[in-house]
Amino acid sequence: MKKKLIAGNWKMNGSLAANQALVRAVVDGLHGAACQAAVCVPAPYLAQVQALRQGSALELGAQDVSRHEQGAYTGEVSAPMLKEFGVRYAIVGHSERRQYHGETDETVAEKAKAALAHGITPIVCVGETLAEREGGYTEEVVKRQLAAVVHANGPCISEVVVAYEPVWAIGTGRTATPEQAQQVHAVLRAQLRAATTHADRVAILYGGSMNAANAASLLAQPDIDGGLIGGASLKSADFLQIIAAAG
Repeated sequence: MKKKLIAGNWKMNGSLAANQALVRAVVDGLHGAACQAAVCVPAPYLAQVQALRQGSALELGAQDVSRHEQGAYTGEVSAPMLKEFGVRYAIVGHSERRQYHGETDETVAEKAKAALAHGITPIVCVGETLAEREGGYTEEVVKRQLAAVVHANGPCISEVVVAYEPVWAIGTGRTATPEQAQQVHAVLRAQLRAATTHADRVAILYGGSMNAANAASLLAQPDIDGGLIGGASLKSADFLQIIAAAG
């Protein structure tokens, strides 16, 4: 049975001092953890966190990756650059990137492909808005978003991580019920099974305001393989409680 994965997404938060205290507390609390754990940090802090996590089980992740290898792309960070900092995971297609930066399904698929080409595991985010959920389009939306990544990556699709993040539950304090989350995760699992014989190898994380209070009930669902944690990953005690719930 594969281990669950708890990945923190710090978003645009942090400072050198705060990061040091947070990562040291998480590393100290990870001993004996039964799940995999990672933190996806802002690019300027990759070197700092790489050093702080040395010798621990805590993996390092980036919050984005360019679809380009190199060149005149000001502000972009390539997969080879991330690899030099020991990055294991890269979030692609987060709803905030789709909303604020106009990222399309095709762009997300290309970013996933660029990450995989350099041995970085993309955490592919999919999810519907409140209007789409209320309109009954949840399955259609998440299947379309995942289909683009499947199409671009073919047999390599079994090497990705998928994160279901209902947009209406990100940073709002609202959370899908365990039953609602499991229903969508089951749809995504079926889609992956149609694409690869190794679908059960793919971790599907839940990422809509998972916290210390609701983690256990969400993680108990059969197709929820972990969490992509926002605000709670900035508090070591909360993050470690979620990691403990994944054990």
